Amino acid sequence: MIEATPDFPAQLHALDAIGPPREGQSKPALDGILLTHAHIGHYAGLMHLGREVLGAKDVPVYAMPRMKAFLEHNGPWDQLIRLQNIDLRPLHANQTVKLNERISITPFVVPHRDEYSETVGYRIDGPSRSIIFVPDIDKWEKWDRWDHDSQRIEDIIASANVAYLDGTFFADGELPGRSMAEVPHPFIRESMQRLAPLLDSERAKIRFIHLNHTNPALRAGDEAQREIERAGFHVAREMERQAL
Repeated sequence: MIEATPDFPAQLHALDAIGPPREGQSKPALDGILLTHAHIGHYAGLMHLGREVLGAKDVPVYAMPRMKAFLEHNGPWDQLIRLQNIDLRPLHANQTVKLNERISITPFVVPHRDEYSETVGYRIDGPSRSIIFVPDIDKWEKWDRWDHDSQRIEDIIASANVAYLDGTFFADGELPGRSMAEVPHPFIRESMQRLAPLLDSERAKIRFIHLNHTNPALRAGDEAQREIERAGFHVAREMERQAL
């Protein structure tokens, strides 16, 4: 599982429906959780592993150095470690971790509001296909200038078969009475403009995720969804499956 959202019970239920627990395996039937960063929608679901809820035992939780330290030194997350509800496992940028015989994952650091931890995207590699997962970044302009050693997003997309990208907001003005500069995600319209020069086959790889409740692209049949599809992109669907 990538991310432990506040809606963790629904996440786990969906995962169990796709891959039921093995015979004799106690719940939660999780081989591991990979975290991207310390914003509430991405890690707060870990609370459900504690003794007040599931009382899990040694669920592997993979985290980057600052994210790992954040969990180790702040409550209530440190209690999950003391009670061995979770087993923290370190990740390092651009170092591949083999999750099993078929699937490996590589974190790469991306620019974001890193108040408590670094932020990463993931490259997920299977026997024949690969997926990019980047749910949270700041504006593309920041990506371009922040690290001269990092790849351009266009090159990252080209290296994979599917790319799940930050689609938090569709356009400016979605948060009435609030400056959207406080939460500087790339608008979907900005991403489409940025990536418009890509070949049709490259744009077809892209699926927008992490849509805020204000985003009109959440609504099936809305003009925002139609605009995205006309431009050759897609909005990710709940329970969508991609073979590796």
